[in-house]
Amino acid sequence: MDVRGSSPLSPTIIQGDKLASMDLKTQIIGLVRLQELDSEIYALGNERAAKPQEIKAMEDAFELKKLDLAALEKKSLDLQKQRKEKELELAANVEGVKKLNGQLFSLKTNKEFQTMQKQIADAQADGSVIEEKILILFEESDKIKAQIDSENLKLKAEEDIFLRQKKEIESRSAEIGGRLSQLDAQRKQVIPGIDPKMLREYERILHSRDGLAMVTVKDSSCGGCHMLVPPQVINLIKMYEHIITCEVCNRILYITE
Repeated sequence: MDVRGSSPLSPTIIQGDKLASMDLKTQIIGLVRLQELDSEIYALGNERAAKPQEIKAMEDAFELKKLDLAALEKKSLDLQKQRKEKELELAANVEGVKKLNGQLFSLKTNKEFQTMQKQIADAQADGSVIEEKILILFEESDKIKAQIDSENLKLKAEEDIFLRQKKEIESRSAEIGGRLSQLDAQRKQVIPGIDPKMLREYERILHSRDGLAMVTVKDSSCGGCHMLVPPQVINLIKMYEHIITCEVCNRILYITE
C-alpha cells in the first residue's frame, strides 16, 4: 500500500489492490462498524484507566480528614499532660504550704512570724494561680473532647460515603471489563471481512489519532478536525475508487448515505 500526497486542496488517496466500487464500499462499511466498536473501546478504556486515580484521590481526601482528627486527639493528650503536670505542681504547692504552716509554731520573733506568714500567703497565691490554670485546662479538654466526638461521627459518615463510592467505582470497573470483553469479541467478528492492508492503515491512524480513524463528512467539514472538505474531494469519496483521507488530520473520510 502506498500513500500519495497532493496539493493542499487535494485529498490523500490510499491505494491498495484494485477493488470494485461495491467492494470498497463494503470495506468502508466494515471499517465504520469497526470504528464504532473502537470508539467505545477507547472511551471505556480511558474511563477504566482513570478509576485508580479516582480511588486514590478519595483515599487521600479521607486520610487528610483522619489527620485532622489525629491532630485533635494529640492536642487532647497534650492538654491532659499539661493538666497532670499542673496537678503535681499544685500538690507540691499544698505540701509546701502545710510545711510552712507547721513551722509557724517554732518561730521565736514576731518578725520571723510575719515573714513566714508572707511566704505562706505568696505560696497560697501561687496555688490559686495553678488551680485557675488547671480549671482552664479542664475546660479546654472538655471542648476538645466534644470536637473529637463530633469529628468521629463525621469521619464515620465520611468513611461510609468513601467505602460506598469506592465500591461503586470498583463495580463500574468490573462492568467496563465485561463490556470490553464483549466489544473485543464483536471486533474479532468484523475484522475478517476487512482487507488486511486497509485494516493495517486504519489501525495505524486509529492509534495515532486517539482512537478515531474513520470520520464522516458533514456539512462539507471533516468530522475529525472540522476543516473544510472541498466538493471535488466529496465527489472522490462518493466514487468509492480509493480510500480518501483528510489532508489536515489524515483520518479516513466517508459519507453517510
